[in-house]
This record gives sequence, C-alpha cells and structure tokens, in this order.
Amino acid sequence: MSGLRGNPWAILLTLSLGFFMTLLDLTIVNIAIPSMLDQLDASLDQILWVVNAYILVLAVLLITAGRLGDLWGKKNLFIAGVAVFTLSSLACGAAQDPTQLIAARAVQGLGAALLMPQTMSIIIGVFPADRRGTALGIWGAVAGVSTVTGPTVGGLLVTSLDWRWIFFVNLPIGALVLVMAVLILPGHTRTVRHRFDLTGVLLASAALFCLTFALTEGQKHDWNAGIWGLIAAGGALAAVFVAHQRTRQDREPLVPFSLFRDRNFTVLNFVGAAVSIGMIGVFLPMTIYLQSVLGYSALQAGLILAPASALSAVLSPFAGRLSDRIGGKYILVPGLGLYACGMLWLAAVSDVGAHWTAFIAPVTVIGFGISGVFPPMTTEATRNVPPRLAGAASGVNNMVRQVGSVLGSAAVGAVMQNQLAAALRDEATTRSSALPPEMRGDFVEGFAGAAEGGLEVGAAQSGHRQPPPGTPPDIADRVQELAAQVYSHGFVHALTPTLAVPITLVALSAVVCLFLSNHRAGVPGTAPLASPVAPVDGSQAGRRRA
Repeated sequence: MSGLRGNPWAILLTLSLGFFMTLLDLTIVNIAIPSMLDQLDASLDQILWVVNAYILVLAVLLITAGRLGDLWGKKNLFIAGVAVFTLSSLACGAAQDPTQLIAARAVQGLGAALLMPQTMSIIIGVFPADRRGTALGIWGAVAGVSTVTGPTVGGLLVTSLDWRWIFFVNLPIGALVLVMAVLILPGHTRTVRHRFDLTGVLLASAALFCLTFALTEGQKHDWNAGIWGLIAAGGALAAVFVAHQRTRQDREPLVPFSLFRDRNFTVLNFVGAAVSIGMIGVFLPMTIYLQSVLGYSALQAGLILAPASALSAVLSPFAGRLSDRIGGKYILVPGLGLYACGMLWLAAVSDVGAHWTAFIAPVTVIGFGISGVFPPMTTEATRNVPPRLAGAASGVNNMVRQVGSVLGSAAVGAVMQNQLAAALRDEATTRSSALPPEMRGDFVEGFAGAAEGGLEVGAAQSGHRQPPPGTPPDIADRVQELAAQVYSHGFVHALTPTLAVPITLVALSAVVCLFLSNHRAGVPGTAPLASPVAPVDGSQAGRRRA
C-alpha cells in the first residue's frame, strides 16, 4: 500500500472513507431512537441531545480544525480525527445511560471535526483544476450516499444485533482508514505561520449552544422566558461573532468574507444548510413513525427508506459528470425540485395503518433528487476558490452545512414535540368519551402531561397509563386500545407540520439555485477567483499545496 503514497485517487479513496464514516453517524442514530428510548430509559429530548451533541461539536469546531490543519498539517489532523472518532465510537457503544452516551457523542463530534475539513482541502490541493471537479463530485456523492445509507445500515444492525452496534461498526472502518492515511496521504510542508482566532471560536460556540439548547429543550420547559432569553442571546452572540470577524479580515479570520464575493459560494452555502435540514427533517420523524406508529422493526424501516440510498449511490457519479458537461445549475434545480416533491409525497401517504408499498414511489423520487444535489453542490461551491483559501472554504462550507444539521435537528425536534403534545391532548380528549366518566379525566391528563418529560415516545408511547387496580378486564383492554389509537393518530397529525419545515426549505433552495452563474466544460471565463478573493494573509501568495 505504501506504493500508493501520493496517488491522487488513492488519497481520494482514503479521505472518502473517513468522510463517509463521520457523515454516516449523522443519520444512523435516527433509526435506533425507539430502541435507545426503551433500553436506556431515556426521553426524546435526551435522545435529541445524542444527535445534537455530535452535530453541535462538529459544527462549532469545523472552521477551527481547518485552521489547525494549516498550522499542524492536514494529514496529522486527519489521522488524529480518525483516532478520536474511532475510540469515542467504542465509548458510545459501551454507554450505560443517556448522560454517558451524550458525552461520548460530543467527543465523537470532536473527532469528526478534526478530520472533515481536511478532506476537501487536501482534495483541492492534490487534484489539478481539470480533474478537481470530478474528484469533488465523488466527494460530494459520498456525502449524499452516507446520509441516506444511515437508516438502512442502522436498521440492519439494530434488528440483527443491538443499537450499540451502530457505533461498534465504526471500529473496523476507523482502523482501516488509519492505516491507509498513514501510508497514503501526503506529508505536510509548513511554509506560512498561521494565526488562531480563539475569541471567534468562543463566540461561535456560545451562540450555537444557546440556540441549540433552547430549541431542543423549549417544549420541555413550555417555551418560558428563559428559553426565549437563550434564543435572543444566541442571536446576539452570532451578531457579535460577525462583527468580530469583520475586524479580523486582514489577520486570517475564521470566516474570510472575501469567499462570499463569489455568488455561487454564497448561494450554495445556503443550499447546503437547507439540504442538511431537509435530511434531518425527513429521516428523524419518519424513522420514529415507521417503528412506533406502523410497528415495523428497525431493519424493515431501514429497508423502506433504502431506495433513496441505492439510487443516490448509483446515479451520483453520473450526475457529477453531467454537471461538469452542462453545468451544475441545471442538475441542482431539478434535483432539489424532485427532492422536495418526494418529501411532499411522503408526507401525503403517511397515515395510520399505511402499507409499506405506499412509500416506495416517494422514497424513489427522493433518491433521484438527492443524486442530483450533492455532487454538483460541492463542486460548484468551490470551483472558483483558489488553493490558498481551500482550508477556509472547506471549513466554512462544512460548518454551514453542519450548523444547518444542528439547528434543523433542534427545530424539527421542537416542532415535532410541540405538535405531538397538542395532538395527543386533543386525541385523548376526543377518544376518552368511550370510557366510563370517572376514568376520562385521568386518561386525558396522562396525555396532556406527556411533554413534561420531553415526550417519551418509545414503547410506552407517550402517556400510556395502566388503568387503576381493580379495573374490569374489558375496560382495561379498552384503555390500552384507546391509548394506542391516541398515540398513532396524534403522531400522524403532528407529522405533516413537522415535515413542512424541511419541504419548504428544500423547495426554496431550488428557487435560489436559479440565480447561480453556470459553468460548462470548455467555456472560457471560469478560472479560479484570484483577484476578486483577496488573500487572507499577503504572505500566503507563494504557499505550496499541502
């Protein structure tokens, strides 16, 4: 394998495997939510923190890790990230309670943050301009495939083994990537001294934490003044962060504003965030719905969603090559449109008692859409970025997408909890008329207080209460039957407004992509931006590629 050192395609394979592993963990956890809720005796808001702790640390540290890659070496940071990610995956699988799992997931996010920005910047440095689009297209396709593969792989592991294996599966992959990285990736030649913006890191971290915590815990605390105070504080800190970055534009900022002078980079960063919200916004509620409402196993739920990942894996390379030929704009717009239409169709067929065959067509449409989104999105966003800004561009691009995942997960979780609390209360009130008068109040109250603990929606199904001792068997059975109906119908009623959030954002992204400046192979005037994008540090002009 040492003979492959420096080979661009071997480097791309190594980086893609590491990238795949970190992105797989964004969605693979979703399919195991019902199982973790039951086995860890956790609430939904705790499990949302299992998701968000990973994404939050990842999003906050991506730009910082990109800078550290410039300082300490991209290969070194990539290897360190893979090692931390692999060891923390072991800790996740061994966790005995929600607190341990959340802590281990945060460390796992640190590992992902260390390695992820190095992947894009190494690719930009290794591949010449005429092959960079193809390489970044493959890298972008890995992002799409890994995200939609999570539910299928996770379903197989949860059903065949245990939810812990969604983390243990990273151990052999991580070990392989470590060996490949040591033997194949090019070394680091440091020619420029880089600065580190600690104040910017602290401001961004505090802003994201305030917003994510408020959105995740809002329903549990009944959206009180403290929650709205955190949201306001998050917004204020974000504004201070932007102002701080403005003062550092000549001193190697975390976010070089010059990158956003390229319209495509700006537009596609918004699209990347919206697509991330779309991914989380669909797979999080749908995996709970398929298992908790329709009663499918984790494997069955994963297989129902599998056509999306299969189609994306097959079609993404073709979409990447086609976007180079006719322009990414003409692939992105129909891809995002199909993605939004597929999600809308999925929401329309999701009902109590729906058969799995009803989901085949909409999930297939989603797969066609996703295959036309990720490959051109990354290629077009970075096409005009000069190599000296590759690390910054990679950090910003990945950070924006992961911030979208953080806020999307929190926002979708907040909408789902809010809508489910109201729907359960309404359904319980309506269906309690079938019970004796003396039992109706307790029945309704059991569901009305379901949100207080974060809506525990596992096997207990939010508010199911055993009838009082001495209740006649036929009445006891009736209580359990009605409780199941309340949960199933309440969840379906909450599902549509929950899915409306990602559907709207993805549809809006399709419209925004109409404003992209298109690139086609062989068309002059598409050279990398050398003059419009001002150097972050004048001394970087002669910097060699890592």
